Amino acid sequence: MTAGVEYGLHCLLWLAGSPGAPLSSRDLADFQGISPSFLAKIFPKLEKAGIVSASEGIKGGYLLARRPEDITVLAVVDAIEGRKPLFDCQEIRGRCAVFRERPPSWATKGVCAIHAVMLRAEKAMRDSLESQTLADIAGVFDRKAPPEFSEDVSKWLADRTRSRSRGSGADDAELS
Repeated sequence: MTAGVEYGLHCLLWLAGSPGAPLSSRDLADFQGISPSFLAKIFPKLEKAGIVSASEGIKGGYLLARRPEDITVLAVVDAIEGRKPLFDCQEIRGRCAVFRERPPSWATKGVCAIHAVMLRAEKAMRDSLESQTLADIAGVFDRKAPPEFSEDVSKWLADRTRSRSRGSGADDAELS
């Protein structure tokens, strides 16, 4: 999985912590010290998957489109990465030099033993990601971070929203 999944999950946690208050992807990028253009590629994927919804205007941004309890980690991974296999079998077993370009049926029959292991690993990973929700992650985070951190984050984000509201110009109307 790419860094996009990790940053996407972090952004979704901040959205979960700001119910009803849209957050801009630009503010979320600045908050995490990453390029706004990086998040600008992630949020449309999350929106298309029905995980976030967008609102335009100076106070616009993104909101969760579903409750955190209804957003699985797997849904986020699939939205950002696309559903792709963990392992891409190259059918190497049929290219053994001993077979002289004509592998016997026993060598290529059924699923390759290595591919079978990878399929089981992928199923276990997907089952685990499906069993965890954004709310589960938020609960762990809430137990770990001191209460003043959430207050500091809320203040920082509110200050950013206020500064956008006071400004004027083309950038203010953008979602990112």
